[in-house]
Amino acid sequence: MTIQEVDPKIIEKANIWLNGNYDAETKAEVKHMVNNDPAELVECFYRDLEFGTGGLRGIMGTGTNRMNKYTVGTATQGLANYLKSSFSRLPEISMAIAFDSRNNSPYFAQIAADVLAGNGIKVFLFESLRPTPELSFTVRHLKCQGGIVITASHNPKEYNGYKVYWNDGGQLVPPHDKNVIDEVYKINNVDDIKFGNDGSLIVKIGKEVDEIYLSMLQSLSLSPETITRQQNLKIVYTPIHGTGAMLVPQALQRFGFKAVTTVDEQMNPDGNFPTVLSPNPEEKAAMAMALDKAKEVNADLILATDPDADRVGAGVKDSDGNYILLNGNQSATLLIYYLMKQWKLKGKITGNEFIAKTIVTSELLKDIAVSHGVESFDVLTGFKYIAEIIRKYEGIKTFIGGGEESYGYLVGDKVRDKDAVISCCMLAETAAWAKDQGLSMYELLIGIYQEYGYYLEDLISITKKGKSGAEEIQQMMQDYRSNPPQYIDGQKVTLIKDYKLQREINLTSGLESPIDLPKSDVLQFFLESGSKITVRPSGTEPKIKFYFGVKGKLAEKSQFGKVNLEMAGKLQSIISSMGLK
Repeated sequence: MTIQEVDPKIIEKANIWLNGNYDAETKAEVKHMVNNDPAELVECFYRDLEFGTGGLRGIMGTGTNRMNKYTVGTATQGLANYLKSSFSRLPEISMAIAFDSRNNSPYFAQIAADVLAGNGIKVFLFESLRPTPELSFTVRHLKCQGGIVITASHNPKEYNGYKVYWNDGGQLVPPHDKNVIDEVYKINNVDDIKFGNDGSLIVKIGKEVDEIYLSMLQSLSLSPETITRQQNLKIVYTPIHGTGAMLVPQALQRFGFKAVTTVDEQMNPDGNFPTVLSPNPEEKAAMAMALDKAKEVNADLILATDPDADRVGAGVKDSDGNYILLNGNQSATLLIYYLMKQWKLKGKITGNEFIAKTIVTSELLKDIAVSHGVESFDVLTGFKYIAEIIRKYEGIKTFIGGGEESYGYLVGDKVRDKDAVISCCMLAETAAWAKDQGLSMYELLIGIYQEYGYYLEDLISITKKGKSGAEEIQQMMQDYRSNPPQYIDGQKVTLIKDYKLQREINLTSGLESPIDLPKSDVLQFFLESGSKITVRPSGTEPKIKFYFGVKGKLAEKSQFGKVNLEMAGKLQSIISSMGLK
């Protein structure tokens, strides 16, 4: 590609950075791209970073499509303007800011703090890295109008991100997310960003908040007497070089677990994530060292959190004594099952309680909840929508717990985002409860399948990087929407749910009905066998995701292996029929 082939709008954006009040290093990098690497110039300037299901997220570097001082500053200035208009009646507006172990996270956090303070907004800035769920808790605890976390969650090391929270402790949802972006778009000049401040409005916070947060988590324990009996349950934990190292071991200790072994090589926070290719507990490679440690100490449970400690991966022994990794649906199933059993046992279920899950998460969670007299709500993908429904029913219904298949779970309503710290503790408590009954976590899970049916899910993610990739994903969604399949794997498609058009189409009756959820670029196809396929572009990564789910009967535990093979075969047949494997 030559510079003459670059879209003039991109050149115009680059010239703004070359001629505006940007620092010399930034200008030099833009000039280098113009003269030597026009293809990179396109990738860095072809769009502005936007808020998706996880907020602002991108590769670190120079340009409007990169995470840097100026994109963070612009986002924060737009946010500040919106905060000042939304809370104009308050004598003081305050925000809390936390950051993870990624490269440049402390720097971006300070930039955000400086811009907010420059706008007259008080900032509670954590003195060092902290888990994302603690930020959500802090917003509520300190009665802030919102919060910011600098993190790219489980993305590769070249990424960073910027999550924004509202005064309920949940991430931005409509209309606030769009309104903030509208304010950001109004900022056409770098000089509009108030980078400077005298520091008087920035207050450092740390261990005092940790103590309150940990005490709150400890209060959520449902069976401390069981933990006392099973205090030597062997747990292996790794933060994968992230913020979980700050609080997860402490939290497990407070719950009463005395046999926690950490993966020492991964306990040091490090944005380069030197021992893994990707710090994602959803990937087996990221769990390799924890699996090795589990074999060494004969662990009952493996726990691993992502860099900002809002997701947790878990591993257990199967019936042959081999360690396997649970997927997100399985961990959520075990957690919800335990919560339901304990709430029922303690007589806490009054008919006014609920759980929440995302539309791509296993229907097994709903079955478990409903069987215990607990309502289940489906929400769009993104934990912010679970937070939204908690807020909607605050003071009306009691939220017990919830989760999503992408390894994010929450217990109680004191935090309004997925919380790997409490999830680690409650999964450990579930394992202790199972062991108290002579069961392993694996045996408990199979028992759940026997009771409710065997649900098996799979996820296929296809990565399409850059501008051309984004366009290709958009085209794929358009093709599915304009020419939906009538049959998949020889099975008739009986129902289509289009969340962008907010309509449900019954292909058997021909009837259409509205979907009472916000618009989202998601399509679901339901087959005559009860199988479910969901297609959606990721809101945080350059991917299009395909979620598959099938269900079968498990009459006897001894038949699990056979049923598992049958269901896996059905899954793979559906996937292959769609040309994905």
